[in-house]
Amino acid sequence: MDLQEEVVKVGFIDRPLPEGVDLVKAIQLLKEQKNAVILAHYYVADEIQAIADFVGDSYALAQYSQKVNASMIVFCGVHFMAETAKILNPNAKVILPDLHAGCSLADAAPEAAFRDFKALHPDAVVVSYINCTAAVKSMSDYICTSSNAVDVVKAIPLDKEIIFAPDANLGRYVEKVTGRKMHIWEGACMVHVNISDAKLAQLMELRPEAILIAHPECPSSILDKAAFIGSTKALIDHVSKSDHHCFIVATEAGILFKMREAAPGKILIPAPSFENNTCACAECPYMKMNTLEKLYNALQYELPMVHIDPHVQEGALKALQNMLSI
Repeated sequence: MDLQEEVVKVGFIDRPLPEGVDLVKAIQLLKEQKNAVILAHYYVADEIQAIADFVGDSYALAQYSQKVNASMIVFCGVHFMAETAKILNPNAKVILPDLHAGCSLADAAPEAAFRDFKALHPDAVVVSYINCTAAVKSMSDYICTSSNAVDVVKAIPLDKEIIFAPDANLGRYVEKVTGRKMHIWEGACMVHVNISDAKLAQLMELRPEAILIAHPECPSSILDKAAFIGSTKALIDHVSKSDHHCFIVATEAGILFKMREAAPGKILIPAPSFENNTCACAECPYMKMNTLEKLYNALQYELPMVHIDPHVQEGALKALQNMLSI
């Protein structure tokens, strides 16, 4: 099987590593040799965050991608994030360690179905959460992230209808904050909807000293209990600046790595999930598909590459630039 066939079949380069290789040192050496930059989302494994050149939420990663001056961007995250980096920096070679690292939200808004939904509201301004495919971005007027969704919606004239996609929980949160009624696409993040309300209530009873903080992708039943709601970066900043010492964190558990760095000594408890995984917490299986081994091979072989169809590039770039201009 050649490299391209391998990528198509399994999504990553599945080649044996050199015997006795120190992966961290080898990755750093390859990065220097190839003038590459490693970007990582807060939800990937700790060991990848520890060696990345930049770690951030979707908004910060989009900003950073736009100004990267490197021959190659290796994006440790999920597919829509690597697509976003390629849209914003089309001349860079963008590599994703595993092409199958997808996103339940992006999958929830297929291109054809979204086009039909948009046709039902032809005069509406389309605001799409960054967790969507390049094709859906190209059909949008604005992209938003959890950091700026409220600001983006507030920037749209009051006489305009708004379509908001694909995260319904975030859309309803934005409706509540802004008072704007929107046509909301019914998608959801598998990680945040898998946080168990019942287990969370039990945990809050057991730990009454803990403050609940939550990502706005959580269902309203969780957001209604939260003392603070914010994007991944906002949650980290809140914990680091707060005088409180104990927090229950309702989002993907990968956030705890940087949160502990930012707020040493504070007690951070991941919100419990329905899933019976090793930590009994909310984890994204797609983010966890990024490993040091796949990162090494991605750098070594410069695959898998992320491509953007030319017919979606212009529209997607315009929607992203509209967001970054607000």
